[in-house]
Amino acid sequence: MPQSITARAPGKVNLALRVGGLGADGYHPVVTVYQAVNTYEQVTATSAPSGSGITIKIKSHDGYANLDTIPADHHNIAHQAAALVAGRAGFKPDVVLTITKAVPVAGGMAGGSADGAATLVACNELWGCRFDAAELRELGAELGSDVPFSLLGGTAIGTGRGHLLTPIPTRGEFHWAFGLSDRGLSTPEVYRKFDELKRSDMAELLLPTKELLKALASGDAATLGRCLSNDLQPAAFALRPELARTIDIALAANALGAVVSGSGPTVAALAESADQAQEIALAWQHAGVVGNTIVTTSATQGAQVVV
Repeated sequence: MPQSITARAPGKVNLALRVGGLGADGYHPVVTVYQAVNTYEQVTATSAPSGSGITIKIKSHDGYANLDTIPADHHNIAHQAAALVAGRAGFKPDVVLTITKAVPVAGGMAGGSADGAATLVACNELWGCRFDAAELRELGAELGSDVPFSLLGGTAIGTGRGHLLTPIPTRGEFHWAFGLSDRGLSTPEVYRKFDELKRSDMAELLLPTKELLKALASGDAATLGRCLSNDLQPAAFALRPELARTIDIALAANALGAVVSGSGPTVAALAESADQAQEIALAWQHAGVVGNTIVTTSATQGAQVVV
């Protein structure tokens, strides 16, 4: 057996997000279109002495901030993922998990879910468990709603809690600028505000529009930009009014479309080219409305061992 395995998993952007009212099970049903972006969380799983348990180490990629808000114990999703793989395989885990962060913490881009996905893949390989892709996605759904998509990657419709996935044909690559906040937003807090605003109910949940699906299939970025939507955006605006200005600045810089990503506070702006994505990022920086920016592309593949 290998002594160390490194895996990575992508962050995501929600191209469209419809959210229903709070159900009896305590969850909000959603219909969303996920797309994986070329910004990755990386997890190295290293064998540890028998009886040592799970140890978490967290590093930053390229000066990444907010690491002090991330737990390094059993509250960390990577810890939970390793314990889940070992438990399902029938043994006690002894492993050091070194997480290299690049996706915003509490930013609406599923950085924690990517940590969970990368850990599932790394531990599965390290311990020779031989769980297949479908089995790993089942494990991922136990960890969090976005983990199965972090494993799958590409572009997909998510239903249920977002964990039931249908891949969508997508052509070419799309260029993005992401405006990051210095402060994260709690997903439960955003959903509570959503409930207060009473923006939707279960009957309003609809599948993505034919226009959006056609834009993805043809690689039509301009049409895709017009289709970006997020039912949680009014709740994010209520909690962080400054996000509306961040979107306005992106549109003034000729973004094809701009939207709060997931539960926020990251703002995603779709551009027609890599150069324009850089211009949008610079416009945000000059206006002082973001803490940092990421310029990247989508769609990319899901969690995988790093060769």
